[in-house]
Amino acid sequence: MTGMVSGIVLAGRRLAERLMDDTCIVRHQTGLATDPVTGVVSPAYSTVYTGPCKVQTFTNRELLKSGGEHEFIIQRYEVHLPIAAVGVRTNDEATVTASLNDPDLVGRVYRIVGLSNKSQATARRLAVEEMPS
Repeated sequence: MTGMVSGIVLAGRRLAERLMDDTCIVRHQTGLATDPVTGVVSPAYSTVYTGPCKVQTFTNRELLKSGGEHEFIIQRYEVHLPIAAVGVRTNDEATVTASLNDPDLVGRVYRIVGLSNKSQATARRLAVEEMPS
């Protein structure tokens, strides 16, 4: 039975990856770097993953009301990576570098806020928040 389940999971992973027609880079912040010319301090990064991905919304917009008369709309996103993408952590950044079907995705940066690890996953589904540009 275990071999059959493994075969089904592998087939599901291949199918999930075929739907990943965007490309992204995922980076860890490793510290700070100072530009020797300008003296500007900015984050330093190391690359964790570069390759196919898929950006998904997993719920419709949510209308949240806080105290007073303010209304806030929240759109929830996920970035899907192949299972082979390992070492991704919360607070990493995923930047979309190419998109076959939505040119507006290119250049968008998402902060990873949640991991979804499970035994028989067909994709690495990451809860993300879009970073302001």
